[in-house]
Amino acid sequence: MNDRPDAATGRPADAAAPTATTRVFVALAPPDDAKDELAQELRPAYETYSRMRWNRIEDWHITLAFLGELPVDVVPRLMSPLAALAARHRPTRLALHGGGHFDERVVWSGVTGQLDELHRLAADVRAVTVECGADFPARPFRPHLTLARARRGDGDATLAAATALDSFHGREWEAAHLHLVGSNIGRGPGPIRYRSIATWAFERDSA
Repeated sequence: MNDRPDAATGRPADAAAPTATTRVFVALAPPDDAKDELAQELRPAYETYSRMRWNRIEDWHITLAFLGELPVDVVPRLMSPLAALAARHRPTRLALHGGGHFDERVVWSGVTGQLDELHRLAADVRAVTVECGADFPARPFRPHLTLARARRGDGDATLAAATALDSFHGREWEAAHLHLVGSNIGRGPGPIRYRSIATWAFERDSA
């Protein structure tokens, strides 16, 4: 016999409530002037490939660890360890450079600069998040900044937009903060939106 569902939830009255989750990642964010420089380079692509889903400039970031869907009670556990990690690291000098694509669907800008420091930071972030209970695939770290996603079957636009960035050399900038970010990706038909959950300054003296 089926249990009578609860009127408010539609679930059987004795069924366990689903675990609330949130989608999060840890990232660096370029400063506004570096983003504006890249946006200026992209203006012809915005007009020519307007059917692509271009990310908002205010949402541009370099993901260090994508944690995916986490139970909401795991997120507070990340705060203190990530703050301590930021205090152990110095700011990293980076620049946006060139472009490329993933599977003819995703257009990105590359990253150059102190890449050894960046890889060490990403490894430390991933280690800390695993210790805090996050479980995510051990994918290689490929530093990039995602710019746009093509609609299915529109691979030519992806290739052309990526190629247009081949000669782009952005100014150098300092990544001075570590960001824990939440997103609504996969939670509805609208555009992806990001929200800052917490931010920590890198505090280690660079001298």
